[in-house]
Amino acid sequence: MADKITTLPFYSMGLNTYNIPKDLFRQNRDKLITRLRETLAEVATNPNQDFMVYLEGGPSSTRFDSDHEPIFRQESYFHYLFGVREPDHCGAIFVNSGKSLLFTPELPPDYATIMGHIPTLEEIKETYQVDDVIFTKDIEKELKKFCASGGTILLLKGTNSDSGKEYIPPTFTSVQIVIDDTILFPILAECRVVKSKMELDLIRYCTEITSLAHAFTMKNMKPGMMEYQGESLFRHFIYYYFGARNVGYTPICGCGPSGATLHYGHAGAPNDRQLQNGDMCLFDMGAEYMCYGSDVTCSFPVSSSRKFSTEQSVVYEGVLNAQRAVISMLKPGVSWLDCHIVAECEILKALVKLDIVVPGNTTTIDDLVEMRLGAIFMPHGLGHFIGIDTHDVGGYLPGHPERSLEPGLRSLRTARVLKQGMTLTVEPGCYFINHLIDEAIKEGTKFQEFLNIRLLNECRNFGGVRLEDVVSITEDGCENFTVCPRTVAEVEHVMNGGKWPPLRDDDVTLKRTRLTDCGPMPFSIPI
Repeated sequence: MADKITTLPFYSMGLNTYNIPKDLFRQNRDKLITRLRETLAEVATNPNQDFMVYLEGGPSSTRFDSDHEPIFRQESYFHYLFGVREPDHCGAIFVNSGKSLLFTPELPPDYATIMGHIPTLEEIKETYQVDDVIFTKDIEKELKKFCASGGTILLLKGTNSDSGKEYIPPTFTSVQIVIDDTILFPILAECRVVKSKMELDLIRYCTEITSLAHAFTMKNMKPGMMEYQGESLFRHFIYYYFGARNVGYTPICGCGPSGATLHYGHAGAPNDRQLQNGDMCLFDMGAEYMCYGSDVTCSFPVSSSRKFSTEQSVVYEGVLNAQRAVISMLKPGVSWLDCHIVAECEILKALVKLDIVVPGNTTTIDDLVEMRLGAIFMPHGLGHFIGIDTHDVGGYLPGHPERSLEPGLRSLRTARVLKQGMTLTVEPGCYFINHLIDEAIKEGTKFQEFLNIRLLNECRNFGGVRLEDVVSITEDGCENFTVCPRTVAEVEHVMNGGKWPPLRDDDVTLKRTRLTDCGPMPFSIPI
């Protein structure tokens, strides 16, 4: 007798891993339908006209010309609406009726020999909680039938403002299929900007397990190890204990001068430097669970003393003060660009303490920010939306503030005014990047008189410090999902073998509401 899929009301990796309610994706579809009905009521010429949203999921692929199949990860918009784990599926949502339809490939019988049980259409319907399932070979037939009764197919077409890449809609052979590719993109992208409670719970889980993995990694790093061993510790922890098979992005494990490369860890620099005594480490890694992810960065020294040096401590405290200042101002109605400016101010104050930045008698920190001096030391934006994608969509949609052209500010992944339900990273940083230093101290630049060139040159091998937390905007403030060691005392406590999470929160300004009572800790873990 053929295997039968047992369906549950949630998705899970088993044991103590997180149970994701299947209702999450139905709620996402309902949210889109509501927004579409509101918009179409204003633009549709025929009030009785029906519309169908049609999306294609990610295709199966192999590595170049080989038959090696990389682990499949679903296309993000399709996952948001259907939660389908397998490749080669498509989906439709009927706007008037609210019903949903999945198209699944018709697999040959010998597929089961290699890949296991082929689910029936009824099993797929139960698994993904849709109204109907038919084979992908009938897609055009189904779309033509819908259009023949006066319907229009809504396709997704638009530009991702983070990557600059286009979402290209599918094409059809039949001229009888009536399409519109202008309506759907801004509405669906905006749906993903503001998270539901179920989404927030899932992102909180991803962030808490990410935080615990960072603490575990921090505790076990020591001089002489390789950067990639830190990546390995993190990956093992999130998968072995919490079922997170994937990470949300390429892990960044920069130590010493490597920490000044913002997206270190790529194929040309695969976290392959050996840690030296006294190095500052910048580890940026995030777990992904069922396509939702986190993005957290910790910075800490690796030394025989297991303590910060004076210089490291001042830079670190400057970045932490930037994070505290931003978190204190987060609430609905606040401009994200204003938050970035505040972070720059705090970082420049730390550099003034070290005499690296020298304002003079008449120049204020605000003046230095205005002339964009802060962009030399923090050339990236303060943070980004996060959800199904690490750099989640919706940063620069129509009707919201446009991207600044100023140095540093032009790197902001959004300049929007905050709304309840938005989930973002707060990731101020301070880096000593050689080519930016070279440009800043060049003869005749406007920055030269405000920089102590001798001390600045001595920092060229420092690398950088970045602290990145995931926060959700609440009705009157924010909740910080991140539960990492953050203060100097906390970091040194963990590096010296102390337990984590702590029994007491010694820095309530960071709003780590679950720091002493993390949800994903139902059993003993070696931190």
